[in-house]
Amino acid sequence: MPDFAGCRHLGMYLGLSIAARCANVSFYKRNYCMRIREATASDFDLIWPLFKEIARAGETYAFEPDITKEAAEQVWLTIPRKTFIAEKDGQCLGTYYLKTNQAGPGKHVCNCGYMVSAHARGKGLATAMCEHSQQTAKALGYKAMQFNYVASTNDGAVRLWEKLGYDIVGRLPKAFNHPHKGFVDALVMYKWL
Repeated sequence: MPDFAGCRHLGMYLGLSIAARCANVSFYKRNYCMRIREATASDFDLIWPLFKEIARAGETYAFEPDITKEAAEQVWLTIPRKTFIAEKDGQCLGTYYLKTNQAGPGKHVCNCGYMVSAHARGKGLATAMCEHSQQTAKALGYKAMQFNYVASTNDGAVRLWEKLGYDIVGRLPKAFNHPHKGFVDALVMYKWL
């Protein structure tokens, strides 16, 4: 097995449909194995500590730092079309949501948001979740994916999204108020799937 081959979809080896492959995925890197699966309502108890940590930091998402668990669940789990959890040994290492970006003539474009726990960073999980989200989006009939509000100071994410084929199609000057760096640009990134 190669050291890293992105998101290893077991379904590809088992001949499962795209929808089945997107529902339950295992990811491997250097003997680091985790599972990406669709989240259920009961999973938000696992997701909440990660969500709270990232919201409180205020460095990457435009959530209120003191967002309540109920409001976070609404935004991350209830409103999106689908939400996924990356887990290992019953712990949430990452999560992402997928939702329609705009209605009507824009409904073929989806939007995703990703969170990775501090101790799982640097292991390829964000890459695996983004690849998984693109396959899921295609299976759901989306033609493109747009990230609406990427803090320009989130260097790792910007680099990764560009590596995965996303273009910076817009720059919102000083639109993100970073807690340490002040007003920084927010980027709009886009990829035709």
